[in-house]
Amino acid sequence: MAATDREGTSTPKAPTEEGMTARTAQGLVDKLMDIGIDGLGPLDSVQQVVAEALREHPDRERAIDAICKKHIKAAAGGGFVTGVGGLFTLPVALPANIVEFYVLATRMVASVATVRGYEITRPEVRSAVLLALVGADSQELLRKAGVPTGGRLAQLAMKNLPQTAIMIINKGVGFRIATQLGARTLGRLGRAVPLAGGVIGAGLDGWLMNKIADHAREEFPPRALSAGEDVGQA
Repeated sequence: MAATDREGTSTPKAPTEEGMTARTAQGLVDKLMDIGIDGLGPLDSVQQVVAEALREHPDRERAIDAICKKHIKAAAGGGFVTGVGGLFTLPVALPANIVEFYVLATRMVASVATVRGYEITRPEVRSAVLLALVGADSQELLRKAGVPTGGRLAQLAMKNLPQTAIMIINKGVGFRIATQLGARTLGRLGRAVPLAGGVIGAGLDGWLMNKIADHAREEFPPRALSAGEDVGQA
């Protein structure tokens, strides 16, 4: 709503912090969906990642192992590059690194779900993938969306949800990640020391990605495919 000065001139209000965070949250969700799942530029899509992994490892669980190791290694590499520059590059490099981390995490979780038999083109599956990024907070976000909670995220992936519930879930995930950006930045001040910061960043990002990988394996158990179905088309 616009404010009015003494002369009656209407001037727009400055954007509130909550409004800016909401826009940031929506922008993050768009990036995770568009880049992390569908791929963009040099970053392969989930379908490409899964196809390559299954060509090299026909056994699905071995393919998942390869996918997770690849993304853990990429996360550790990104953490090292971000921290190795020290204090001078930290303010610019760190926010970009956190977004990159979640894009990679989204692709990894979506790839695990696809190999396990879940159709990544379904909005419910995509929302379940996003929820896997926020761990225990997922149940609270589901309650706010009015979706019955309990059990694994795979149960959510198999539901037919109204579009409004999907939007609330996705926006909630984006909001959680957006509000964590500042906290994670402060928590990584050890990266201000060149080289040592790179080692710290690599270890932390690799550990966090490994934790998300374990969570994805737990939340998306293998789904039995019906006759005629194939991985990525379930």
